[in-house]
Amino acid sequence: MSSAPIFGLVLTGGRSSRMSRDKASLAYHGRSQLERTMDLLEPLCSESFVSVRPDQRNDPLRARYAQIVDREPGLGPLAGILAAQAEVPTAAWLVVACDLPRLDAGTLSQLITQRDAGRLATAFRSSSDGLPEPLCALYEPAAAPVIATYAASGGRCPRKFLLNHDVALFDLAHSHALDNVNSSAEYWQTMDQLAPENSQQMRDVRVQYFAILREQSGLREEQLQTCARNPGELYDELRARHGFTLDRGSLRVAVNEEFGSWEQPLLAGDSVVFIPPVAGG
Repeated sequence: MSSAPIFGLVLTGGRSSRMSRDKASLAYHGRSQLERTMDLLEPLCSESFVSVRPDQRNDPLRARYAQIVDREPGLGPLAGILAAQAEVPTAAWLVVACDLPRLDAGTLSQLITQRDAGRLATAFRSSSDGLPEPLCALYEPAAAPVIATYAASGGRCPRKFLLNHDVALFDLAHSHALDNVNSSAEYWQTMDQLAPENSQQMRDVRVQYFAILREQSGLREEQLQTCARNPGELYDELRARHGFTLDRGSLRVAVNEEFGSWEQPLLAGDSVVFIPPVAGG
């Protein structure tokens, strides 16, 4: 019996809470992780899709691609896998997370070459702990009802599913290919390793000022170039330039109209607002 066709699925439905910004939009190789991952899947899959939460459907980055929308909230990555299997139950799904900047075509080709279509899934062993890597794995059509039963019984972890079911496991040819990046510190460490020329480059950002910051700077907003890696470094730079009297602990920061952290990666084109306390607060 011939193997089922392979469809690709890039998981982008996470909240990126530790990174404080969308991990699918981060660029390590000159384009976003979503774009790069979709490009890696394109020659290997009959069709490829982006896995999204319902509220992400109109996001400009994701809207460029065919989407599969999560049907069951609160299941994490498992929601994306279940939705894809429900959408096309006859396909084998090559599921890949969007936060794997070291993933390469050779690793995906290795997975497909070593595919065991007689098992529920084919996956790699983690090079760090030997456990299955569920978010760069190939799930066969036969896995769909088994995963659905696992989720219905309260299962949420794709790794535990692989550990307790009949799957084929192989060692990675490139041991760091599936290293994921979850935090700002990990992001800049990875940038220094993969693209040191980009990690120190100047970035064009727009800064808006309110209340006492507007008074002290004499500006409503300014467009500037900075080598600051995060809003904290940017504020320190502007504090020295404009003589701001407030320290970071007195402010909140928003990036691209969303409250964020002082450590989140600052990217070219970002719009930053430093928000002082309200009068009398």
